Amino acid sequence: MLIQKLKLCTEFTAGDNTRLRELLHPDKQSLDLRYSLAHATVAVGQTSTPHALKTSEVYYILQGFGAMYIDAEMQEVESGDAIYIPPGAKQFIRNLGTEPLVFLCIVDPAWHLEDEIILTE
Repeated sequence: MLIQKLKLCTEFTAGDNTRLRELLHPDKQSLDLRYSLAHATVAVGQTSTPHALKTSEVYYILQGFGAMYIDAEMQEVESGDAIYIPPGAKQFIRNLGTEPLVFLCIVDPAWHLEDEIILTE
């Protein structure tokens, strides 16, 4: 049995400028998983850097209020929302609230640095 405690996962700044803690990743634990699971935070008034992944991704909003941008679309998001991001889509999220925007990121197949492209305007 593996139980991963969030507070014991090392926090780091990801390429898209979100604060991440990787909970489950098949390259870091001996797990038979295709996907990776991370806990992300965007501070009040901040926006993640526009980026694209070669893989699909799902965000599940745990706390806060924001705006999700996928290609030419924008929709407001809040706690309890699940967002599907297709492979290759330009994406970023903006915190519009008064508290940190906190969400889970599920990447399938598992996230790898070489699969992420940071985009410039």
